[in-house]
Amino acid sequence: MDDIPTPALQSNAVITGIGSYVPEHILSNADLEKLVDTSDEWIVQRTGIRERRIASEQQFASHLCAAAVYNMMERYPVSVHDVDYVIVATSTPDATFPSTAALVSDRLGIASCGAVDIQAACAGFAAALQLANGLLLSGAYRKILVIGAETLSKITDYTDRTTCILFGDGASAFLLEAAAGSRKGDILAAYADTDGALGHHIYRNQLAPFIGEHELNDSGFIVQNGREVYRWALSQVSKGIEVMLARAGLAPGQIDWFIPHSANMRIIEGLSERTGFASEQTLSSIERYGNTSAASIPLALDEAVKAGRIQQGHTLLLYGFGGGLTQAGVLIRWSLQNTR
Repeated sequence: MDDIPTPALQSNAVITGIGSYVPEHILSNADLEKLVDTSDEWIVQRTGIRERRIASEQQFASHLCAAAVYNMMERYPVSVHDVDYVIVATSTPDATFPSTAALVSDRLGIASCGAVDIQAACAGFAAALQLANGLLLSGAYRKILVIGAETLSKITDYTDRTTCILFGDGASAFLLEAAAGSRKGDILAAYADTDGALGHHIYRNQLAPFIGEHELNDSGFIVQNGREVYRWALSQVSKGIEVMLARAGLAPGQIDWFIPHSANMRIIEGLSERTGFASEQTLSSIERYGNTSAASIPLALDEAVKAGRIQQGHTLLLYGFGGGLTQAGVLIRWSLQNTR
């Protein structure tokens, strides 16, 4: 990681719609007290989580994605039938292949489009926005769906009190279109960084027995070394945020809303303190939805949009971090008008 100046980011990506969906079933802290040795007070103090949403046995990531897009179309005057590309950020795809994006294109009735999943864990949504911006800027595509979706409950060990309190399910979608004429895009800056040597601190093993020299648990559930992820986030993610702000020539006080990945409230508060963001300008989805990985940032953003807190002209800093260990961020000038 360095602070070498880079050319200003070019963007012609305009956000024209946003939508979200969370499953109906609520798993509260009181419910978890019946499963493992924990308490509401203990969970809230350490994570800030009070409840999370859980997909049904018949619901998978593609179902949540489609529901989020339908929610977007109910609220904004947009259509997705002529979308050129679908990008789904998820760590819990319906299947290894076909991609969740391919399944989503079918569920939405999109006749002909590119479709790809990206797996950058909790940095996935910000990374997907970076990729979508590049595709639109190339001129090869003009309309892209970007969706962050997770059904983490399906890979959570509900006998492990250290992880089962954290994770929930949900999805949120952005529609990005190429700007017309001389209009500039909404994405002002971007940053990404990865330290693969630390990947063994949070993983879900499927095939490989090792990451480097580190032997893996083969349970198929999420395995996390929370203490090491916390240390990495406060030291390295805070540096990444500072580098992106420096490249954009902005100070924290010039950002209207800081929207980090909702890992847990301790990390969010630590990052805000280290990078100079006030608590009142920091948004999260952690209290009601838990850690939803690639969906957590857009869920928090959309909650603020629906509440009327985010307005046209506001500057938003979206920053994801997690498995990899990977981090990715985008700086956005919000141009979308609240409609219905």
